[in-house]
Amino acid sequence: MKKQQPFHNALGTFWLQRFPLQSSPTLQAWDAADEYLLAYCVENKLLNKKNRLLIINDQFGALHTSLQAYPRQSWSDSYLNQSASLHNLRLNQFEPLLDFVPSTSNPQGMFELVLIKIPKTLALLEDQLIKLKPHINAKTQIISAAMTRNLHTSTLKLFEKILGTTRTTLAKKKARLVLTEYKNNHLKLTSPYPNQRLMKPLDLQLQHHANVFSKSKLDLGSLLMIEQFKHLPTARFIVDLACGSGVLGIMAKRHQPESQINFLDESYMAVASAQLNYESYYYDKSRFIVGDSLSQFNPKQAIDLILCNPPFHQQHALGDQMAWRMFTQSFKQLTQGGVLWIVGNRHLHYQSKLKKIFGNSQLIIENKKFQVISAYKK
Repeated sequence: MKKQQPFHNALGTFWLQRFPLQSSPTLQAWDAADEYLLAYCVENKLLNKKNRLLIINDQFGALHTSLQAYPRQSWSDSYLNQSASLHNLRLNQFEPLLDFVPSTSNPQGMFELVLIKIPKTLALLEDQLIKLKPHINAKTQIISAAMTRNLHTSTLKLFEKILGTTRTTLAKKKARLVLTEYKNNHLKLTSPYPNQRLMKPLDLQLQHHANVFSKSKLDLGSLLMIEQFKHLPTARFIVDLACGSGVLGIMAKRHQPESQINFLDESYMAVASAQLNYESYYYDKSRFIVGDSLSQFNPKQAIDLILCNPPFHQQHALGDQMAWRMFTQSFKQLTQGGVLWIVGNRHLHYQSKLKKIFGNSQLIIENKKFQVISAYKK
């Protein structure tokens, strides 16, 4: 495995790898916001082994690895980022100890220092800041970081509304810090998530946690795919891969009530949403798995049909690495004659990618924006 360039920061030099691992990585496992955040902590002498530190949304463990000498808790919605943190601790020959709290749970205790990597989804930040309030006080130092292009007025207003006085620093290497002074204004806030929406085209009432794709309305690509479910091959064991709210699996169950549906995503909130939604309609045996694509499945488990609306971004980074990996793992896991159904934007050219992996692909339907494509394992 080829290593990335080392991450030089105020606490030392560390080797980091981005997840999922690639033989020839093109993106690094940290950004200038990580570097700025660590430098600020060192320059202002905020790090103390006697204080409790909470790290929120640490992508790939850049902060967790750099701060390994300090007692810390990590709070995130990403299984991949959790796995990357453990991997990068081992890579730097540190004890692979990770006090990890998934986004569907709350941190424990009070914290003197909170470091936040501002997420892409404003709803997730809102949910996290509201749930953070019981675990901080006026003495808590709260420092957040983001690349300047990803920092918006709406972000700063959210910090002001929920926590207190907020200001930004000067930009360095196109990154900024957000400094927040917590004020207990006695404003009683409850997270609005999970929220509930009626998806009229499907006559489905769906609940969504804060970090779930397409919360306000049904994704048009998924809808195009679902409209073709009357043509689904009969399957006993179906996987909704990158399940999000679980709408593909739920609708597959509607068409094939005798099948067993399995929901899988690397987001804790996505899997929790899928479980809420499925169990609102069905009471049979099903599995809800937070994991890295299909890695958590028993390789001997015969899967007849995989449904997937693959992500083409990882936070702010665009690319087809995640989708390519899902397609490759699907080919390995499917039983002979098993079928993969996917939907994607036309410009992503998924049909040619599937043909390279499966040796075949079929365009089921397309419109001006999306294509629904299938491939079967010979």
